[in-house]
Amino acid sequence: MSMTRLLCCLALLLALPLQPACAGLLQDRREARQLEQAGIRVLRDIAYGNDERQRLDVYLPANPGRGPAPVIFMVHGGAWVTGDKDNGSVALNKALRWVPQGVVLVSANYRMLPDTPPLAQADDVARALAHAQQLASGWQADPARFVLMGHSAGAHLVALLDAAPEIAAQQGARPWIGTVALDSAAFDVESIMQAPHMKLYDKAFGTDPATWQAASPTLRLEQPGTPLLAVCSTRRDDACPQARGFASKGRSLGKRVEVMGVDMSHRQINHELGQDNGYTRDVERFLRSLGVLRL
Repeated sequence: MSMTRLLCCLALLLALPLQPACAGLLQDRREARQLEQAGIRVLRDIAYGNDERQRLDVYLPANPGRGPAPVIFMVHGGAWVTGDKDNGSVALNKALRWVPQGVVLVSANYRMLPDTPPLAQADDVARALAHAQQLASGWQADPARFVLMGHSAGAHLVALLDAAPEIAAQQGARPWIGTVALDSAAFDVESIMQAPHMKLYDKAFGTDPATWQAASPTLRLEQPGTPLLAVCSTRRDDACPQARGFASKGRSLGKRVEVMGVDMSHRQINHELGQDNGYTRDVERFLRSLGVLRL
């Protein structure tokens, strides 16, 4: 037994206030129990590179259905500087909802600021995608039926891959069938940087206009590609206008882009996806249109 586990056990026995590490351990155990009860098997920390952040988790049905399963490939947020694939808001509700319906869920980490800027983070996500596609048949999943999904900074990264699929191809990834961007406010980085903005954008994108353009999904978009759903919070000033700008550019190219404005907080858009609510069902309508979920 590790020292952390031992101290947590003693705290419980003595009714002492739990330290954050203990609370986290108990939360992990609760989540593990929920997944087990739902018949979900988890493969953790599969390496797709040498850095400790280049890892992904895979959520599998204990009893796979007929034929290769579709895959939802989830990318966490965190302002390009923090966040983790293990956070409950990232994977748990989505796995509990969709894996029993025959979907494989992948949740990926990637290197972050200050050492790894967003363009290199996109390379990491693409590399993780390529590795997951290579392993998919071993999970009884279909490498040609991946849907990219990301929240916040992760939504920016998957939207960038959607707009510039050559980034993914350069890392060995195959085409995917659709993308879901959960509340990104960074479709057009250049317009953000040319106006008053939060300091987090300076840390992420610096002062070089060429970098702003290269990191802007709206500006990189040049071909129809695959369908994209942009979910945005109507409580924020920037998320829905940014999504609508991307949609306008995409539609002018013949791309299918849907914008879903929801009266939810930035966190709720991630955490409550997978719960039994109207918002989840609206997202599922898009997934069904891609053939990912059963009708």
